[in-house]
Amino acid sequence: MQVLVHGGAGSDPDDPEPRRDVLDRAADRGAAESEPVDAVEAAVAVLESDPRFNAGVGSAVQSDGVIRTDAGLMTDDRSVGAACSMPGVEHALRVARVVKEETPHGFVSGDHAVALADAFGVETGVDLWSTRTREQWADLEPPTGDSGAHLEWIRDRYGRSDPGGRDDDGSNGDPERPADDLDHDTVGRSPTSSDPKDHDTVGAVAFDGDSLAAATSTGGRWLALAGRVGDVPQVGSGFYCSPAAAVSATGAGEDIARVTLSRRVARHVERGCDAEEAATLAIDEFGELTGSTAGVIAIDARGTLGSAYNSAAMQTARADRRS
Repeated sequence: MQVLVHGGAGSDPDDPEPRRDVLDRAADRGAAESEPVDAVEAAVAVLESDPRFNAGVGSAVQSDGVIRTDAGLMTDDRSVGAACSMPGVEHALRVARVVKEETPHGFVSGDHAVALADAFGVETGVDLWSTRTREQWADLEPPTGDSGAHLEWIRDRYGRSDPGGRDDDGSNGDPERPADDLDHDTVGRSPTSSDPKDHDTVGAVAFDGDSLAAATSTGGRWLALAGRVGDVPQVGSGFYCSPAAAVSATGAGEDIARVTLSRRVARHVERGCDAEEAATLAIDEFGELTGSTAGVIAIDARGTLGSAYNSAAMQTARADRRS
């Protein structure tokens, strides 16, 4: 089993070594599984439980002070499951898998997704706050009133884990260099960046020599309007898998959705690129089209791994347990 995971595209992390260790553990956990769908779920679950990442525990907070999680999962037979806007759900990807395998639907949202999780034994009612997010929220004066008041309050704050900081201004990073059995890297650095820990969406792709799977999980973006849903649970945007490639994306969600970034990577593979070339080409196109920052990881049906991003950093890890 080959597994590649990411911890989100954003600024250089404050604690890169501990995060790198968690990513290594996540990749290794996934590679121990026998099926790609089990591999991506196992890998992502490790990251959803670690408050250093913006998924599950430690997720971004929306304008009403509620943390809501989203996730999407897809396999190379184009079977899809996604779930979004789930308060109190740490392992959002498990709910996405329930949608994929237990329902006739592709996408379930909000309180109904939480109820579905509960019905299938996925833990709900979890405290998703971390010390960091509690401190950041305590420094703010959140709005009262209707959605209009919330919208006015977030206009200059949305997408910033440091509301006084600058917007993202990334430059293209070099694609990740090849690695051995288990490797990790943080590549590239932009001249300027804010502190967008809310970009630290997590994801995984896996390949067992025969089949592929892709998954992405997130807590959204810091101080989004209550109820906002980004790219992560949207098939073709935050995640995509076809017989050619499995892809997971991270970054500026609205822009990722506008250009269906993950599908774009897979399409380049279908046209003859390997995963590395496809990831780099898609991120170059994304930057030109949107001026925003994002990152992708991918694995193709030949077992080639690839990643690219144009933010300040994106940490990844890979594991390979082929018999």
